[in-house]
Amino acid sequence: MVKKPVKPTLRIVTSSSKHTGTRPPRKLGPHGDELWRTIMHEFDIADSGGIEILAQVCAALDRVEAQQEIIDDEGETITTKSGTKSHPLLREQLAGRAFITRNLQRLGVLDQPVKPIGRPPGR
Repeated sequence: MVKKPVKPTLRIVTSSSKHTGTRPPRKLGPHGDELWRTIMHEFDIADSGGIEILAQVCAALDRVEAQQEIIDDEGETITTKSGTKSHPLLREQLAGRAFITRNLQRLGVLDQPVKPIGRPPGR
């Protein structure tokens, strides 16, 4: 029988929690570094697998943002011998964004409730 992998539990870090300020395992660009700092500030990710997934996500975000700059400069369509086509980086960018959201979900970052569930208290 195959065992399902156990997802590590994440907890929201409060000001009274110990935060080690873990640096990313490799150099990141500005967008990836900002995402790293934001997630590490809000969540306590201490396992090596979680840190590596987050590092990969942050590197992918830098790549996606660089692709966006190229698309903004060159336009969303390109002209070829056979006519106008969508820019090839659009497909790569979509795959990168899917990778980012899929792996943030694996980390459990997207599963944390932002607001309490239910109706607001009555008057």
